Amino acid sequence: MDENTEIWRQYYEKALTRPHSKRTELAVQLNKSNLKVATDCGCGTGSDIQYLEQQGFRVHGFDINPDSVAICRDRFGSKSLVDIAETSFELFDYPKSGVVIANSSLFFADPNQFVTTWGNIKLSIEVGGVFAGDFMGFKDSWANNYRSPTTPLSESEVKGLFSDFEIVRFFERDEKAKTSLGRMKHWHTYSVVAVKPI
Repeated sequence: MDENTEIWRQYYEKALTRPHSKRTELAVQLNKSNLKVATDCGCGTGSDIQYLEQQGFRVHGFDINPDSVAICRDRFGSKSLVDIAETSFELFDYPKSGVVIANSSLFFADPNQFVTTWGNIKLSIEVGGVFAGDFMGFKDSWANNYRSPTTPLSESEVKGLFSDFEIVRFFERDEKAKTSLGRMKHWHTYSVVAVKPI
């Protein structure tokens, strides 16, 4: 098993106990699209999927990591409203959604295809629907020479992605802090909640 696989496995063990993101609750409240469909991009162990499914959403979750997908299929195999796929940002077929979640996942989208990937995500959001997620900034420790390619963006580039959305919340994190596995790193991220105007 390579180091990468082992690190993700440790991360998922920790993540299984994590509650859903408060931001996901906000996204559900803001959804005025009348479409109770959600997409969770890079769904990890499925804490947000669980919450969304409990709110009556049909949830499409995907992750490129087979461990994550196996955990989610175990957790949600009996839930008819949940569909889990093992695939990448680039290959996923985005359904029309009222809520699209990308918590700490778009960092790892292929930088060479990011424009197309973002276009697909944006197109999938129904009018009145909501995007909630994070983007990596250039000062992040993982922005350069990380063990897999990352897509760092500037503040103006992130805001530019939402030029035809209404940004409800925008938060920049720029600090040294531990990862969920207890390693120190510099975090530089932009968190966005935005609504596609009706």
